[in-house]
Amino acid sequence: MRIKNLAALFAAAALAVTACSGGGTSTDTPKSDETSGSAGGGAVTLEFAQWWEPELPDGSLRGLMDKFESENPGIKVKLISGPYASTKEQIVAGAATKTMPDVVGLDGAWISDFVDQGSLANLSEIMSGAGYDESQLAAQVQLNGSTWMIPVANFVYPMFINTELVEKAKVEKAPTNRTEFADAAKKIAASGSDVSGWALPLDTATPNGIQNDFMSWVWASGGSMLKDGKPNLKGNKEILDVMKFTKDLYDAKAISKGSFTMKEQDKVNEFTNGRVGMVIDSLAHVNLIRKENPKLKFDIAPIPAADGYTGKGALPYASWGIGISANTKHKDAAFKLVSFLLGKDVNAKLCSDAHAFPGNKQAVPDFVNGDEAFKKAFEIYKQTNLVNEFTGLPVAEDLMRSFDEELQKYLDGQQSAEEALDAAQKRWDKSFK
Repeated sequence: MRIKNLAALFAAAALAVTACSGGGTSTDTPKSDETSGSAGGGAVTLEFAQWWEPELPDGSLRGLMDKFESENPGIKVKLISGPYASTKEQIVAGAATKTMPDVVGLDGAWISDFVDQGSLANLSEIMSGAGYDESQLAAQVQLNGSTWMIPVANFVYPMFINTELVEKAKVEKAPTNRTEFADAAKKIAASGSDVSGWALPLDTATPNGIQNDFMSWVWASGGSMLKDGKPNLKGNKEILDVMKFTKDLYDAKAISKGSFTMKEQDKVNEFTNGRVGMVIDSLAHVNLIRKENPKLKFDIAPIPAADGYTGKGALPYASWGIGISANTKHKDAAFKLVSFLLGKDVNAKLCSDAHAFPGNKQAVPDFVNGDEAFKKAFEIYKQTNLVNEFTGLPVAEDLMRSFDEELQKYLDGQQSAEEALDAAQKRWDKSFK
């Protein structure tokens, strides 16, 4: 599996006015021999299953579907909406029984299983046949050299900094490398008995802290946990360096107490309540933090890189991905819907409503111009790669959990960093056979 990362992300100017309607440039609409209606002259009805509608303002997604229908006479869209968990269950069941809806919202962690089942259409083949301009896409999720999912909206994880705690600890600037970060975390932890420098959630029941809060340090400096799509943990210097960096902070008691049972929401709560100086967190939580603690002063910064690293940085991310069922009878119509949602203007509108960053590199959501935190995060986003190497891997959550367990043993002094990586490698290898 690999993800085509962002490069030269967005035009600096505001959205350009185009001659075409909301779908964007002429490359947004695929070329197709399929007529708008069915062979019998009736309308094609596409089923679109996703968890997005409940998370968007009322009427937002339906409004975009109405616009799509008006621009594509003969194609109707039936939204099948629900919470993330129930949507996942429905799509997984549909994949197993070959009754998956025509168009589906996807989480990258599902891709490997769906591709193995033959449930998803090959988007590389569809885009090629449609003459679609792939250069406008911010990222593509690929397996076996082909694209199966395209991120429509991206939720990135930069570093959040409590500016009051940083000033109290006499830290002069946001850390840009690991040495500066470690120094800041230790100073913040020493500035008060009820505060810590960094929150690291390592609860094994929900082990996404390995993805968002640990491995993100590896990716931020150009490192990787994979080689040729296979686990590359044993003896991996980039990961060893991050492990030792983490152990130093753990032993110095600069990391929040209870890290081994801390969940992501606990981390957000610690930061929101002013008890931790720095966290890596989803930009989607900005408004939540402000709502829960309007007086909290905080800043957004890139994830610090390894000392001396001069390459491009990276941010972990989660996405609203989109794909097409392998069994749909309306692949051309389905791709018209996909390309519509990825069109510059439509994608900007969708991502504005979701407070997410666009899947189309040319799209600029309007919220980034009216809010300093989002504006700064957007500038960081434009200058970094999006990386999440767990996307598309088999049993991705189990991989996080097994690594988490070995990391905890290392932090607790039960084994060396090298032994932890050796054990994790053996456990990961079993999932790749």
